[in-house]
Amino acid sequence: MQHWERVEGFVQVVRHGSFVAAARYLQVSSSHVSRLVSHLEQQLGTQLLYRSTRQIRLTEAGNVYYEACRQLFDGVRDAELLLQQHQGLPSGVLKITAPATFGDKYIAPLVNDFQLRYPQLKINMYFSNRQVEMIEEGFDLGIRMGVLRESTLVARRLCDRREYIVGSPDYLARIAPPQTLTDLERHNCLIGTRGYWLMQQNGQRKDINVHGNWQANSGPALLDAALKGLGLAQLPDYYVDEHLASGKLVAVLNEFQSAEMGVWVVYPQQRHLAPKVRLLVDFLVEQFKTGIAGLEF
Repeated sequence: MQHWERVEGFVQVVRHGSFVAAARYLQVSSSHVSRLVSHLEQQLGTQLLYRSTRQIRLTEAGNVYYEACRQLFDGVRDAELLLQQHQGLPSGVLKITAPATFGDKYIAPLVNDFQLRYPQLKINMYFSNRQVEMIEEGFDLGIRMGVLRESTLVARRLCDRREYIVGSPDYLARIAPPQTLTDLERHNCLIGTRGYWLMQQNGQRKDINVHGNWQANSGPALLDAALKGLGLAQLPDYYVDEHLASGKLVAVLNEFQSAEMGVWVVYPQQRHLAPKVRLLVDFLVEQFKTGIAGLEF
């Protein structure tokens, strides 16, 4: 068993690209993973990895050993997945990532409902506006917004998302609402994570650089600033729909509103998809299809 643990530590270090990432995946300390690999090298009597402060790379012997061990581990994983599929029940840890506010508002309640169906699952949800590296960080599935960049991930569409330029009635009474994109130059534009706004002009996407005296990497903070009349903000529909309906916010430049963009559930491509992933993906797609308040489908 000790030998198997050492081999697994080595395989995960190579697969994830670092001791830290492998330790995160194995849920142990990086020093523990380092000891496992060192003991394995001592046991085999050969160096498997070249180590530096910035990277690791396989030795010639390490490459041969890794290929053999990788196939062994992949075979064991496939056997476990086949057994789970035969039994038809999800099991183990289900690790999920999503953008912060969208995750809090829509994904967490649905995942909680899912766990009520399958209480044997251990759920681990991580919400952040940082786009995580799913495979390297060991996530089973994630939620992505907008245009997907090319990747090996499988994607299924959940719903559409629209972006609005909004301001409070008080702010727009002080500074006349913009009629053209160039009018934004005389407005205080509240800036989020991006330093530009996504717009559409003549059917083409246009990224508009905006300027203002306020910036934060928090959607709720951006919404609060707009509601308090500090300036104009660009925010997605699930932030502003209720405030547009109540009149607390007013949408401007609607004719330049960015085209609808998708919200996607993504997951690593596998020959045998684990039941826990397959069932949750199907559950999320079905729940969004039946309709969730504030979102369009």
